[in-house]
Amino acid sequence: MNRYLRWVAALAVASLATGCSLTGSSGQESAGRTVTLVAHDSFVADPAVLADFERRSGIHLDVRNSGDAGELTNKLVLSKAAPLGDVAYGVDSTFASRALGEGVFAPHRPAAAERGPQRYAQDQQHRLTAIDVADVCLNIDTGWFAQHRVPEPATLHDLTDPRYRGLIALPDPTTSSPGLAFLLGTVAAFGDPGWQDYWRDLTANGVKLSAGWEEAYNQDFSGSTGRGPRPIVLSYASSPAAEVDENGRPRTRALLDTCYRQVEYAGVLAGAKDPQAAGEVVDFLLSPEFQAQVPDQMYVYPAVDGVALPPGWAESAPLPQAPAELPAAEVERNRDRWVEQWRTLVRG
Repeated sequence: MNRYLRWVAALAVASLATGCSLTGSSGQESAGRTVTLVAHDSFVADPAVLADFERRSGIHLDVRNSGDAGELTNKLVLSKAAPLGDVAYGVDSTFASRALGEGVFAPHRPAAAERGPQRYAQDQQHRLTAIDVADVCLNIDTGWFAQHRVPEPATLHDLTDPRYRGLIALPDPTTSSPGLAFLLGTVAAFGDPGWQDYWRDLTANGVKLSAGWEEAYNQDFSGSTGRGPRPIVLSYASSPAAEVDENGRPRTRALLDTCYRQVEYAGVLAGAKDPQAAGEVVDFLLSPEFQAQVPDQMYVYPAVDGVALPPGWAESAPLPQAPAELPAAEVERNRDRWVEQWRTLVRG
């Protein structure tokens, strides 16, 4: 996923996110029901697809952006007694267990969930439905490595090699959802407490930490439009699909042996004003029309089986076949402890 493009597109619709439909129509609400969809800031959808849904369903879709995945989850938890909306999209697998443990979502089981999303189910009550997959992986600027005649890294362990000193940019796991996913990936790879030794070595090798993905990718990474100084960055398996040259060849590559599975979910919020209409919106997010535009609009992989990917994705942005994962219950038990240990270890 290229979050830069998602972020830019989100800015383009930001003025519409305070109570207006994202369809780009006259601004008049439908004669039928209104459903408020609370989403992370990177939510982008084809206005024509949304408009068609509104016409067919009689539902006016009011999209409210609420920060990144972590910020969104915190807001949903803090406001659960008086929900911010009816449906939420963008709580990801690093924070899903917290939202479920706090009772943020109500049960809803779309029929289409059996065509792929069920493999990412978080609980038996069907309170969250997988909408897309966005594996977090290291990305490299292949041109930089060719120009400097430095061997490309391939694994997490490679990053501690002195030849990559000062070449790595990562978002901070205390302030960034992909940064947290990377931290969890190191726990999965090196065990607990082995991940701490790995981070000591990584820190000693001159890794640069930034508050969020946008800064790491757009300012520090040499393979992005910002042309920063560092040729290794944490991003997504799908990011290279947006970094192609005039001949359609990707200028960057995701290191598929470094990936951590990140899934984004939607669900009906407990206390929704119209649970039935809210459920129809979740169903819509799994519809062929919505799923088909997910790669182009948000640079993520559809969760539903059989949805065609854009041309070139098979070569430039293949979905990792064996990403690291941790059980949701283990993440919920240990997430805060791991983050605090990381903070002490790296920040002092």
